[in-house]
Amino acid sequence: RTRLRTNVPVDAGTAVVVVSTSTVTEVETVVDAWNARVPSEVVRAASYRAARGYLRLGVRVGLDARWARRTDLPRPVALGLLARHWRLRPTDTARVVCHDEIQTVAAAALKLAPLDPLDTVQWVLQLRTKVDAVVDAVAALTDPDDIPAATAPLLEQWQHTHPTHPRRLFHA
Repeated sequence: RTRLRTNVPVDAGTAVVVVSTSTVTEVETVVDAWNARVPSEVVRAASYRAARGYLRLGVRVGLDARWARRTDLPRPVALGLLARHWRLRPTDTARVVCHDEIQTVAAAALKLAPLDPLDTVQWVLQLRTKVDAVVDAVAALTDPDDIPAATAPLLEQWQHTHPTHPRRLFHA
């Protein structure tokens, strides 16, 4: 729930704005807007790593290969480029970003705790109205300046301490 109020609208809004772009320069402007909203270099680095995987997938399904050579694009820009390539509507793009995020959290929970997988499916389903609220809030965005600028400092703190923690749990 916290991520759907903070980080996810930033990423969903970013992906939606990328869908409306038509030039590399416009995409670069969106990257700059996202970077301005994500001050943590650790969070940005994890997002750049995740983007590379999405972009490699994109090239396999027809995305221009020049994008896959980029190492300076964050995950929501990569998702936006894929959505634009597949001609997804902005609402669908925002929903994909929301579900990608909450499914990542659900999958992590299964690795950390002895849970029934159906419990995490139920969590995701229970978040439908919150996902709808994010989609409604960002689906009409086309200007990088209008991308939400929310953050979750405690989540960022955890991401900063994770790489040096003696019991690392995940690697993005």
